Amino acid sequence: MSVFKRKGAATYLYDFWLERRRFTGDTGKADKREAVKERDRVKRLRQTEIDAEKKAANGPMTFGAASARYMVEVGEHQVNAMTTLASLEWLERAIGKGTPLAHITDDVVAKLVAKRRVENRKVGNAKTPKKAIGPATVNRTMTEPLRKVLRRAAKVWKVPVGEIEWSHHMLDEPQERVREASKGEEAKIMGKLDRGYDVAVRFAFINGCRRMEIVGLRKTDVDFFSRQFTVTGKGGRQRVIPMNDATYALLWSIKDTPTEYVFTYVAARSDARKRLVKGQSYRITDAGLRTAMRRKTEAAGVDNFRFHDTRHTAATRVLRKSNLRVVQELLGHADVATTTKYAHAMKEDVRAALNAASPAKSPVTTSGDDAKMLESKSKDGLA
Repeated sequence: MSVFKRKGAATYLYDFWLERRRFTGDTGKADKREAVKERDRVKRLRQTEIDAEKKAANGPMTFGAASARYMVEVGEHQVNAMTTLASLEWLERAIGKGTPLAHITDDVVAKLVAKRRVENRKVGNAKTPKKAIGPATVNRTMTEPLRKVLRRAAKVWKVPVGEIEWSHHMLDEPQERVREASKGEEAKIMGKLDRGYDVAVRFAFINGCRRMEIVGLRKTDVDFFSRQFTVTGKGGRQRVIPMNDATYALLWSIKDTPTEYVFTYVAARSDARKRLVKGQSYRITDAGLRTAMRRKTEAAGVDNFRFHDTRHTAATRVLRKSNLRVVQELLGHADVATTTKYAHAMKEDVRAALNAASPAKSPVTTSGDDAKMLESKSKDGLA
């Protein structure tokens, strides 16, 4: 098992054997220590895949084997791979790795939903009371991942699974709010952000990209010649977004950062545990971007505004200058019905246009002379 770099190459390759199988590939890392970590990660995944194949060959496929195979074939290639892994690990604990797929029934799924929805999530500091997770979180982190694993097992691997009425287990989610930042609120937030996080958030305000799409953006995804960039969204779906002048200038200004990723931050202090050196640049992480946004929004005095609201802000602003189809393309919605939550922007514009077109003073009553004139015209058939 080794990592090595070919002459003239920018990144290290890996080459190792597992149970008489040879695995080679590119780690995608320019640092040898990081390349070794990546090789070890790939090795663990490949060993899991081999173990899953053995179990499948010796009898009915278990959920542990199915989740491992799903992670290797699908999960690890997603931008939010760690989120998928966490969901599958929760399911393995709740269902049991040795449970055959055919034993997962509607009754089992109903109990899993009940178990997941009463679990607590941490909010604020240790003194802040915890509250149960919401319906959307239950759907995204438990029901949907389980459905994806079982459907792949049935349709791709041709493994017998139980018939499940998934519509009965999806919890009703409250309608997503649409919180748009005013220009003043945006300026306040941007005035507090720094060290590279300001660039990432500015990019979000302009293009409406999700947090994972931003932190996962690589320099190879940016095409200055064609003035466009490619992001990878939910489910690994890619979409190409054209650059406007502001985005072009922003991306050009950071094209020479020392990582393969577009968005980086400058370490404010050295941290031996995290291997950070003060003043050096590192890739912005999902957790880091979320935390920076939350802290600086609070410091700016902007209430009830989350990072995802930058997406709502961009979508609403674009809608005012275009139509729902354009916003659908920008946000990467598979169904335009998902985009209709931004229709409120058009209603507001209609209201503003009506107010602008209305006379400055509207008569509330008709004077006596005017009333007589209208009565006379009515009798003559003129009114």
